[in-house]
Amino acid sequence: MRNAFGPLIILLALMGATPATAALPSTLPGGEALPSLAPMLEGVTPAVVNIATYTTVQVRNPLLEDPFFRRFFNVPDRERLRRTQSAGSGVVVDARGGYIVTNHHVVERADEINVTLADGRTLKATLVGSDPRVDLAVLKVTPDALVEITFTDSAALRVGDFVVAIGNPFGLNQTVTSGIISALGRSGLGIEGYEDFIQTDASINPGNSGGALVDLSGRLVGINTAILAPAGGNVGIGFAIPANMVQAIMGELIKHGEVRRGFLGLAVQGLNPDLAEAFGVENREGVVVVEVQADGAAAKAGLRPGDIITRVEDRPIRRVTEFDGQAALMFVGERVPVEILRDGRVRRVTLDIRDEPLEKIQGERLDRRLLGTTLQNFRNDTEVSDDAGVLVTEVAEGSVAWDFGLRPGDIVVACNRRGVRNLEQLQSAVERSGDQLLLRVYRAGQYGYIVIR
Repeated sequence: MRNAFGPLIILLALMGATPATAALPSTLPGGEALPSLAPMLEGVTPAVVNIATYTTVQVRNPLLEDPFFRRFFNVPDRERLRRTQSAGSGVVVDARGGYIVTNHHVVERADEINVTLADGRTLKATLVGSDPRVDLAVLKVTPDALVEITFTDSAALRVGDFVVAIGNPFGLNQTVTSGIISALGRSGLGIEGYEDFIQTDASINPGNSGGALVDLSGRLVGINTAILAPAGGNVGIGFAIPANMVQAIMGELIKHGEVRRGFLGLAVQGLNPDLAEAFGVENREGVVVVEVQADGAAAKAGLRPGDIITRVEDRPIRRVTEFDGQAALMFVGERVPVEILRDGRVRRVTLDIRDEPLEKIQGERLDRRLLGTTLQNFRNDTEVSDDAGVLVTEVAEGSVAWDFGLRPGDIVVACNRRGVRNLEQLQSAVERSGDQLLLRVYRAGQYGYIVIR
């Protein structure tokens, strides 16, 4: 089988050996050189890196979970672990600081992260922080003769602009594909919590995740993150996180180690012709405020149900997805100008973004070992004697918390031998934890302990 294609390869080689007169000219008739992306790529590709991650996972054999089986065959009761490896791409965005941007899913749960540069050097990387809701992560390496990519303003992109995708698909180093921007503001794909994707037909394949999407000047347009592959392969529909969002999230992660999104306290829906007629406005684009929660930034700014949001900062808001994309970039401590329509008149208010009250949060905000969980305050006088705790509402299957036995419906009443009555107390207990989380939980009328490492 190894030589099955030998004749074909030889034939193609012979076919390629045409006389020099039939080869492509090096210049156009007027003496002008043929257009090429090579000069741009020579300056950009050194900033795109290969990321190799190593993860230790617990291996479960259902037979070994049966104590009778273990005792009968004298199998020692010990934990079985396996080392797994995966690969992705990343982009050096700050050569002086040694910062690299990639996708959250590339480095999720990794014990060890190695970065291989275009010149062949391999550097150890540390995780600065990640944002699973946008699927971005920032790594840091020793800043030694690195090359960085400059950001472009992704708000100025247009459908039809030429772009180039650079990454390491299928473990192949430094692969370049080209295409155009097929669409902007793609959302509703169920890929991430906040979606405002650039769609491109430049080929993006497994391993390209975290790589660069650049324009013809070599500036960073976005970070490649996903493809639509109904047949299991590339069909020319890829998605990238816009550069403006990448830059904003990166700044938060470098500064705080996490993304501190504020509590807006409002819900919106799209403005359609029927609603526009009912509200007596000619505008057909925007989002309608349908709920305003007390103590949120929206309530304090004076927003009311029925207000139509038409602009956030300098960006027009036409659809709910555009509003959600802007909400993803509203961070604690910022003051965000918002333009609304109320009673047919244009008004301007300012959202003073403050920290979200700890009533319901994603577990990774407390500790990486709680990634994939959702937690909220719980009170029920009739069941839990202390009448309080933290309710686990969601646990992603395959997450660390799931593997160690945490389940939806569990009520955490203590952490590391400290009583827990609410999320703030759980946060305090977690911050003092070491190599493990010792959780005392209430489940189905009984108390028990769960250890998460």
